[in-house]
Amino acid sequence: MLDHVERIFENMKPMMKKLKKASYKENMEMFVREHGHYFREMTQITESAEDKPEAAAEIARVFAESVEKKFASPRNGRIGGALQMDLNFFMIYYVFPAILMTGHGDAVLIADHLRDEWGGRFKDSKIQYTDYDTLYGAFREKIFGIF
Repeated sequence: MLDHVERIFENMKPMMKKLKKASYKENMEMFVREHGHYFREMTQITESAEDKPEAAAEIARVFAESVEKKFASPRNGRIGGALQMDLNFFMIYYVFPAILMTGHGDAVLIADHLRDEWGGRFKDSKIQYTDYDTLYGAFREKIFGIF
């Protein structure tokens, strides 16, 4: 399930750098084109499950474990604060919107479980999410006038 899902973070730094309205749109299109199969797989898993909340919880656990394994320091087993902040922003700007963009009836269920697992697993990561259109609409030239 979700084999190598941590790969969705490979271009995190350039995708977050100097984020503007036009670049966010291009980045999201590329992100969904390259990694959309993971989000479709998530919805297929819940769709075919007898217990949808349990399936969504398992998706969230596998996802967070994959990220933790890739990014945690071998020295102390934790993700450093700056990197964790980058991962949190990437989740907010790309991962959650991509899940919701599937338009699947279970997308919110999956996003809710992923948000809860993420917040419980990683320090200072009690994040929220919104959809792509809301984020895109918040841009003028730069998101909220920052970056």
